[in-house]
Amino acid sequence: MEYVVIFEEGENSCSAYVPDLPGCIAAGNSIEEVWTLIAEAIAFHIEGLREDEEVVPSSSSLPVQIDPGTLSALITVQV
Repeated sequence: MEYVVIFEEGENSCSAYVPDLPGCIAAGNSIEEVWTLIAEAIAFHIEGLREDEEVVPSSSSLPVQIDPGTLSALITVQV
């Protein structure tokens, strides 16, 4: 599965969230660290939805509007 991830870089930390998976977030000291953490968070989030027999949202085909200087990426996870 592939999801859009929005990365935000602050003065002392970075964070990421997945618009299609509300509550699926990660934070760390660098984009590289957050990239790894958000990929793990997506897999964990989807696993939890499946265990609870809830619907796993599909990746949105709608464009995501982000602020200038904010990084977005598609992340593929195997679950």
